[in-house]
Amino acid sequence: MGHVTDRDGERQAGAAGPVPAHVGIIMDGNGRWAAARGLPRLEGHRRGVEALRRTIRAAIELNIRFLTVYSFSTENWSRPAAEVDDLMFLLKRFIRNDLADLHRNDVRVKVIGMRDGLKPDIVGLLHEAEELTAGNRGLTLVVAFNYGGRQELASAVRRIAERVRAGLLDPEAVTVETIADHLDTAAIPDPDLIVRTSGEQRLSNFLMWQSAYSEFVFLPGHWPDFDRAALESALADFTTRERRFGGSQAEAALQVKTAL
Repeated sequence: MGHVTDRDGERQAGAAGPVPAHVGIIMDGNGRWAAARGLPRLEGHRRGVEALRRTIRAAIELNIRFLTVYSFSTENWSRPAAEVDDLMFLLKRFIRNDLADLHRNDVRVKVIGMRDGLKPDIVGLLHEAEELTAGNRGLTLVVAFNYGGRQELASAVRRIAERVRAGLLDPEAVTVETIADHLDTAAIPDPDLIVRTSGEQRLSNFLMWQSAYSEFVFLPGHWPDFDRAALESALADFTTRERRFGGSQAEAALQVKTAL
């Protein structure tokens, strides 16, 4: 399920090399982009939405199967109230303005993260996006909203504990697969590649369980400047990596050959 890397998704893209099935992106640097230009942070976030549109379009064209974007973390609530309001406004506008286009392009939207405590209008829009696109079979756009990797793990453990207490699960039967199946990302392959913009080199509570064997690319540019060329650069870097998944080079090659 969610813990298994879908190597079938690493399809050949000619001389460019294999395309990762699942790319995760930590969209960082909107505020710094705006500050460097003497603009309000809202403008940085607005330009960040434009970068997201470009990236979704590029992911579709490049045959990436899953794209997970870190749109709002559980820690982001500590930002000034005015900035949080701006971010919520942009989220609502993005869904209202772009959902129909995503649906036309066969994009399936899945939202991961906690919904308890969110305003009803936000919850309604998230549900609408998922319901409208549930049958689509193109790119799956996973939006990590009000999301935190530690919180996700805690929730998964809680659900497993409840099953054990109810007598539905033997504690000895709890495996890595059991935990993966109780995460928000159950049935989604782990990310092959995680990209972070703005030069920072940390996960910041993003897909902590799922990224155990991900490749990482850290780009110096801020998120509002991200475009297809930046994505292709990250993909080109990915193709140079030797992925062993904890085994030897020979074992990794055999696993890939078997999967294909």
